[in-house]
Amino acid sequence: MEYRKLGRTDLSVSAICLGSMTWGSQNTTEEGHRQIATALDHGVNFIDTAEMYPTNPLSKETQGATEEVIGSYFAENGGRENVVIATKITGKGNGNVRDRNGAPITPETLRSAVETSLARLKTDYIDLYQMHWPNRGSYHFRRYWHFVPRGDAQKERANMLECLNTLDELVTEGKILHWGTSNDTAWGMAQWTQLADRNNLPRPISIQNEYSLLCRLFDTDLAELAHFEDIGLLAYSPLAAGILSGKYQGNVTPKGSRRELQPDLGGRLTEHTYPAVDAYLGIAQKHGLDVCQMAIAWAMTRPFMASVIIGATSQAQIDVALGAADVTLSDEVMADIAAAHRRFPLPI
Repeated sequence: MEYRKLGRTDLSVSAICLGSMTWGSQNTTEEGHRQIATALDHGVNFIDTAEMYPTNPLSKETQGATEEVIGSYFAENGGRENVVIATKITGKGNGNVRDRNGAPITPETLRSAVETSLARLKTDYIDLYQMHWPNRGSYHFRRYWHFVPRGDAQKERANMLECLNTLDELVTEGKILHWGTSNDTAWGMAQWTQLADRNNLPRPISIQNEYSLLCRLFDTDLAELAHFEDIGLLAYSPLAAGILSGKYQGNVTPKGSRRELQPDLGGRLTEHTYPAVDAYLGIAQKHGLDVCQMAIAWAMTRPFMASVIIGATSQAQIDVALGAADVTLSDEVMADIAAAHRRFPLPI
């Protein structure tokens, strides 16, 4: 397993991160524990979660259960000090977090959410604390594919600065070590870094956005920002919610799959998706590769990539995904992938 530094810190994380959003709904506590053990055995030292998990479905009844699965594993097995745990505060508008009522991210909600996550994780500190999406909203959930003017820049910056001061306090108190964002934009990240630098406050060290062979929005302005500001991408949905496996080709819905719970897989599955997936399936077959491992290994080659977040509901899926760490893609494979991307630049 390869390890990479996050931001301008000495925090070293595995190039594959274990995602957890199914633990507590689609997966039992025991299955979550087994996934953690398997990942640790393969050299993974990085686990990502969020206060609102599990998903599929999101509900107040199960909210927080995933953090509890992680907390119980390390309480029973030890080794917490060897693992980087990342979690997130839910952004404005999500009503599935108990007692929050969709409140925006503020100094008050930040502190409350950190304390609650620490209790569920049964730990004294969180290695990486992330904002799940910005208060001003996010295009990353396919509500729209263009900029929608909203908010006021002065008010946004004022809230950001207040939150940065609170994050600084939480770092000083030892409750969090570092912080990052999720589902943010180039403008948002530029504001965070500038405000932090101007006020001698902690900088964001990572950004967790969707990224895969089918979703490459990060490749332009955000990639440039990540390079110059030393902010690593934590890529979620590297298999596009399982679409890249090919299991939905022919518009089928396999029993027990995520599509049974989300028919369009969060807006990802459209008539444009199938021919693009066919192209990547063809590349994998041509070169004797598992398509899932090819997709994850490709994401790991990107110059801005800090870690690729994998997730699974079965042990077989987790075994395949972890195997991507041992896959090296030839120049021929990379050329074929580049050609496919030219043909299908934004299929989802």
